[in-house]
Amino acid sequence: MEKLIFEKSVSGRKGYTLPALDVPNKSGLIPSNYLRKTPAALPEVPETDISRHYIRLSNLNHCIEKGFYPLGSCTMKYNPKVNEVVAALPGFAALHPHTPTYAAQGALEVMYELGECLKEITGMQGVTLQPCAGAQGELTGALCFRAYFKHKGEHNRTKMLMPESAHGTNPATAVTAGFTTVTVKCSPNGAIDIDDLKSKLGNDIAGIMITNPSTIGVFESNIIEIEKLIHGCGGLMYMDGANLNALLGITRPGDMHFDCVHINLHKTMSTPHGGGGPGAGPICVNEKLQPFLPTPQIVKNGDKFEFANNTAKQFADSIGRMHSFYGNFGVLLRALTYIRMNGATGMRRIAENAIINANYIQTRLQEHYLLPYKVKCMHECVFSSDLQKENGITAINIAKRLLDYGIHAPTVHFPLIVHEALLIEPTETEKLEDLDDFCNAMIKIAEEAKNTPELVLNAPLTTPVRRLDDALAVRKPNLKYVN
Repeated sequence: MEKLIFEKSVSGRKGYTLPALDVPNKSGLIPSNYLRKTPAALPEVPETDISRHYIRLSNLNHCIEKGFYPLGSCTMKYNPKVNEVVAALPGFAALHPHTPTYAAQGALEVMYELGECLKEITGMQGVTLQPCAGAQGELTGALCFRAYFKHKGEHNRTKMLMPESAHGTNPATAVTAGFTTVTVKCSPNGAIDIDDLKSKLGNDIAGIMITNPSTIGVFESNIIEIEKLIHGCGGLMYMDGANLNALLGITRPGDMHFDCVHINLHKTMSTPHGGGGPGAGPICVNEKLQPFLPTPQIVKNGDKFEFANNTAKQFADSIGRMHSFYGNFGVLLRALTYIRMNGATGMRRIAENAIINANYIQTRLQEHYLLPYKVKCMHECVFSSDLQKENGITAINIAKRLLDYGIHAPTVHFPLIVHEALLIEPTETEKLEDLDDFCNAMIKIAEEAKNTPELVLNAPLTTPVRRLDDALAVRKPNLKYVN
């Protein structure tokens, strides 16, 4: 059992040396009601114990630098360290957010260039970098939809179509933006059911939110027909671009006639991810929605870059600000670094490698786990643990057993349209040997589920803590240490 740092404490030991006080010692500056009545109960440990304690803790944590992280729908891929080097340059890292634009031309140029790159990558005409997450990008796009119809006087368009294979945030986004959602079924091959879609069209449809490729890793093969149906009834096309890493250099949302797409920079462009931020979820739009984008917008006048707000004529219909200042600049800087390092040829290779890696895993595991949609996948593949259910094995059992093999578990129980789902995304940054290690472990677990199911049912067996009550830990976390 790993001891807490408080349990290592011995009175009189310390891991610091403070210099002599070189300013006058003043008392009474802080009101007494804000002061502690007794000294803080801090641990007393030497520097060696501090270093060893936190190194041990870090070794217990799984991270992408430590091992394979096949977490589907989030793309936990390796982020190049050159991103961090560029973001740490003093001219960027030390730039104050209130710096006037004439003194921040380099930063404005970085954001302007990133926007131009994203427009080219998506085939769109307008962009905003303000949204600080993919979900906020969705909301920004949905608010642009609402503003578009309000501007046209079409107040009857209150419904947003939502495929079963959409990302889980999409329905919440639509409702938050003031729409009601209408579910569209998927066909047996995982694509949108065209007949079900047709039955739900009308003059009350604001649009459809399509995750393409979808959460089951399938490219929407009927996208041209869907676009004609949606635009034909006066609606708009929204693409959830969380899986854009499978399309880079191959096809573009604009070429598929989408009106709006958001980009998860943490997923496609290798910026930091997780922990609640900071993140970035820019959106790109076509000419129809461009007037409604958030302000301020970065504009280029001659060789100067400026912020333009909704007092400017061309931005008078803007939905307003979505983020304080302009966005998470350090994240945007990392994204541009990644794009510039890879270039057009490298971006396409990213997509090709992501697709190849996912299909390699799907091919190796399809005889050992149930493959609900027997089609070639894009960036991720989805299995079900139903082949293992005879001995009571579920997706969570398989995920826990993987920990004993030193591999992080994939996403489980999502997407919801697959029973006992195992959503696996290898990303483009993993080499063949790592994919084989993962596949070999999954095949071994399938054999254990059949021959020695107790190993899987009781997993994990080798981790510092065993099976936890995950739901209780989330709902009633107890983080207080009592000596």
